[in-house]
Amino acid sequence: MRVLVDRLWPRGISKEDARIDEWPRAMTPSTGLRRWYHGGEGSYEEFRRRYEAELAEPEAAERLEHVRKLSRQGRVTLVTASRAPDRGHAAVLADLLRE
Repeated sequence: MRVLVDRLWPRGISKEDARIDEWPRAMTPSTGLRRWYHGGEGSYEEFRRRYEAELAEPEAAERLEHVRKLSRQGRVTLVTASRAPDRGHAAVLADLLRE
């Protein structure tokens, strides 16, 4: 199961080549949060705190629980175009899915 965890579709990748099974946009960081963090205004720790707050919102929490259930059934690969996946939203999601 391949889950795209970016709000925007990655440039230069066709949907056929990406082989994405799910794209739960509701659990991706908001545009405002993304711009704030990638603009260099805040720390990773503060980004994580704000993103976890967004993930607690009903629609995002529902999508996260859905992906969590999928991960209990088998391997789930989080797909991101992030240049630093270990310091971004994909890392936060991976940690939450492991809990």
